[in-house]
Amino acid sequence: MDLSTRLGFSEESKLLMIHADDAGLSHSENMATMQSLESGLVNSYSIMVPCPWFYEMAIFAKNNPQFDHGIHLTLTCEWENYKFGPVLPISEVPSLVDENGYFYKDRESLKNNALIGEVEKELKAQIEKALEFGLQPTHLDSHMYSVAAKPEFFQIYKDLGAEYNLPVPIYKEMMETVGLEIEPNINKNDIVINKLHLGKFEDFEKGKLKNYYENVFHNLSTGLNLLILHPAFDDNEMKGITVNHPNFGSEWRQIDFDYFTSKEAKLKLKEGHIELITWNDIKNARSKGHNDV
Repeated sequence: MDLSTRLGFSEESKLLMIHADDAGLSHSENMATMQSLESGLVNSYSIMVPCPWFYEMAIFAKNNPQFDHGIHLTLTCEWENYKFGPVLPISEVPSLVDENGYFYKDRESLKNNALIGEVEKELKAQIEKALEFGLQPTHLDSHMYSVAAKPEFFQIYKDLGAEYNLPVPIYKEMMETVGLEIEPNINKNDIVINKLHLGKFEDFEKGKLKNYYENVFHNLSTGLNLLILHPAFDDNEMKGITVNHPNFGSEWRQIDFDYFTSKEAKLKLKEGHIELITWNDIKNARSKGHNDV
């Protein structure tokens, strides 16, 4: 029995999760994410615990348990002038930060410097902080997929999912992008997304990001699909955060918000006979004994 039938759909069903990354990154990101959940097509999101605006999004999550939310495990900070670091004291995880005490900008620096024990300690602290706040996450995922920078980090990621009984999504496309071998790092009980959909910088540069999303709806395959977006507003706050970083920058994030709250997108979803599902649906199926979901 495949995932579709386990969740009550036919084998030919097109299952889609429309997921918003980076909640907690900024006030702008939070407001756009909330509106995308309340009046748009977004049905899943994840929160960055180390970020300054975590508190605002965590309050929303507590007050709105009807919305699927996960913990966006964070080990890197890619922005030029906007910085954040571990939730633990730097003295406890010194290998995770640069000379200024912030997370490294890229996965390669993380891979070359971070100690395995400190990665585990920090990721667990992020989960514990969310739980202590009263959140009830439906899954774990990873900012910039930095958990795949090294096989040992990836195993920690999966082990934490098992420890906290939270689904952990595996994206083969992202593993390839990051440079992590696929076969040695996946086992039969892992939740492997059939197809990951994520806008490309070339589409954004050509002004065709909306066309990419329309094509996703039109050509969606059967099985479990995950579409990741980053809704925010192209305002001064986000322009400042994403300065000199047009890839997933403020303009891109405004496009994400505009399209996935539009009547046009809702119509495309309906025309494609697409079923929206959440990590909570998958988690519930697993809790009923379907561990291979």
